[in-house]
Amino acid sequence: MATLGASVAGTTGVFGTEKRQEREKARQGHKFNLKYAPHEGMFKHSAGGDVISQLEYMADQGFTAFEDNGMSDRPVNVQEAIATTMQKWNMEMGVFVAHKIHWSEPNLTSGNENKREEFLSEIRKSVEVAKRVNARWVTVVPGYRDLRLEPGYQTANVVESLKRAAGILEPHGIVMVLEPLNYMNHPGMFLSKSAQGYEICKAVASPSCKILYDIYHQQITEGNLIPNIEASWEEIAYFQVGDNPGRKEPTTGEINYKNVFKYIHDRGFDGIVGMEHGNSRPDGEGELAVINAYKEVDAFM
Repeated sequence: MATLGASVAGTTGVFGTEKRQEREKARQGHKFNLKYAPHEGMFKHSAGGDVISQLEYMADQGFTAFEDNGMSDRPVNVQEAIATTMQKWNMEMGVFVAHKIHWSEPNLTSGNENKREEFLSEIRKSVEVAKRVNARWVTVVPGYRDLRLEPGYQTANVVESLKRAAGILEPHGIVMVLEPLNYMNHPGMFLSKSAQGYEICKAVASPSCKILYDIYHQQITEGNLIPNIEASWEEIAYFQVGDNPGRKEPTTGEINYKNVFKYIHDRGFDGIVGMEHGNSRPDGEGELAVINAYKEVDAFM
C-alpha cells in the first residue's frame, strides 16, 4: 500500500508539477477517436508492477479510460487511489464485474430464490464500489444454462432477476451490461448471442440494463459483426475487443477492426471500448506493439 501512496503523492509539489506538465505534453502527441480502456498488467514492462504507475503510463500514451474486472476485490484504499489517479489524468472508469459468475452450475436461469438473492446482494455491494471509483457500468453474466428447464423458462427467470437488479441500480445511474460469451471459451453459458441479449434488455425495459458487445466473443459465436451491431445498437452501451484467433490486440487476427471502429464512431458511440485481450508478445516491445496497433486501427478519419 505504501507504493500506491508514494505514486499518488509523487505527482505533487514542484517536481510533481513538472512531471505532470511532461505527461500532459506527451498526451497531446496522440489523441484517439474512441475511448480505449487498457487493463492492469497490459503495460507492466513499460510502467512497472504498480497499478498507479501503469495508469499514468496509459494516460501518457493517450488512453482516456481504464478497465478492471476485479475492482470489487481490491482493498478500499486501493480503489480510492485508482479513482484519484484517474481523476487527475481525466480518465474514465470502465466496467468491473459486479457479482460472482457461476461457470458450471445454474444460478439466475434456475429461478432459485436463494441464488437470486445472492446475486442481488452482490449488485447492492457493487453500487458502493461504483460510487467509489466513479464507474457508470458494471458487467453481469447470467451464468450457466439450466439443462432441466426449457429455454423460455430460463429466460423468464433471468429477466426477473435483472428487473430486480435494475431497480437497485437505476437510482444511482449505474448500468449493468450483459455480456454474451462464446461457446468455445465458455461452454454452457446461457447468454451467448447479441440477439438474445437484445431480447432480454427489451424485456427488462430499464436504462440500467444494456448489452456489453464483446467483439471477440461475437466473432466466434455469430460473426457478421457490423450488421449484428447495427441490429442491437439501441441496447448496446459498452464494447470490448480482442482479435480472433488468439484474443490478442487488433491486427493480429482476422477481424477488420478499422472498419468496425469506424462504424461505431460514425454512429456517434461515446462510451468505452475495453481492451479485454492479451498481448501477442510478452515483453516491452510487445506493449509498444499494442499501442501501435490501436493507433493503426483508430486511424479511420
